[in-house]
Amino acid sequence: MTARTQADVAKTLDHAVLKPEFSRDDLAKHAAMCMARGVGCLCVRSCDVAEATRLVAGSPVVVASVIGFPHGAQRPEVKAVESRLAIADGARELDMVMNVAALKSGDEAAVRAEITAVVAEARPKGVVVKVILETCYLSPAEIASACRLAESAGADFVKTSTGFGVKGSGPTGATPEAVKIMLDTVGGRLQVKASGGIRTWDDAVRYLDMGCTRIGVGDAAAILDGRPATGSAAY
Repeated sequence: MTARTQADVAKTLDHAVLKPEFSRDDLAKHAAMCMARGVGCLCVRSCDVAEATRLVAGSPVVVASVIGFPHGAQRPEVKAVESRLAIADGARELDMVMNVAALKSGDEAAVRAEITAVVAEARPKGVVVKVILETCYLSPAEIASACRLAESAGADFVKTSTGFGVKGSGPTGATPEAVKIMLDTVGGRLQVKASGGIRTWDDAVRYLDMGCTRIGVGDAAAILDGRPATGSAAY
């Protein structure tokens, strides 16, 4: 594989500031780090989009907002309104959590409809939509099905995890097995974002080498410095 520079990897990182206890001071510190280190995207709670946009103004850092976070159980209309408000506040990307229960219930129409509702808010404004599948709860066949639904609804990305999913003692974030299914299913027509449990440089590069174009992390500075990132929930 081609050697990757810090700058190259930094541009692929979506740095998450999503934990419920994070204050405005925390947001400001994370935003400053993203600008200093050349991180491509700052991913924040929807209530923080306006402030995050102000903090990174004039820099190349893009602000993403999570939608329906962290469980994806909101009604489609609620996700659409949250998307509309986040875009108005300055979000250029939306990371929406799919309704996992609807998918596992076999209600593909409901899943497609909610993604379509978010895409309808985003596409006219040139805003990117990433659909979070929460793969720890899904079988391989369900992962593939979710990818096909996201594609048919007009999403731009499929993404592994919120970082908040918990299932037994096994992996709750990105795994090579889940990412391979996603990459194989979308076949380059959608992009793939690996997130959840990615805490080292080698982890990030492994998923980039597989074909992912974005990596969701909670400690971009540590990864870029070659230190193990810390933290549990939210990436």
